[in-house]
Amino acid sequence: MKNENTGLERLARGFDNVETIDEYALDADSGELKLIKRRVTTKYVPPDLDAYKMLYGATNFDALTDEELQEEKVRLIKSLIETTKKQSKKE
Repeated sequence: MKNENTGLERLARGFDNVETIDEYALDADSGELKLIKRRVTTKYVPPDLDAYKMLYGATNFDALTDEELQEEKVRLIKSLIETTKKQSKKE
């Protein structure tokens, strides 16, 4: 379930979405469609908390003490750093 390539994990971490829009026009001479304009946009999709909860289990943060919250914060930051390092090695 914790495969790094799953869409749910990607959604839980946030990602860049690349969208390409091509515009074509009919060439009067040849009668074929010809590419006139290509627009490439990159949009950042922020992390989704619900997806994170589904992957890593929901934690009732209201019931945790300040020390437990601090430990959870450190654990999550370490997990994020590890995931980022793994992604950069793949690229």
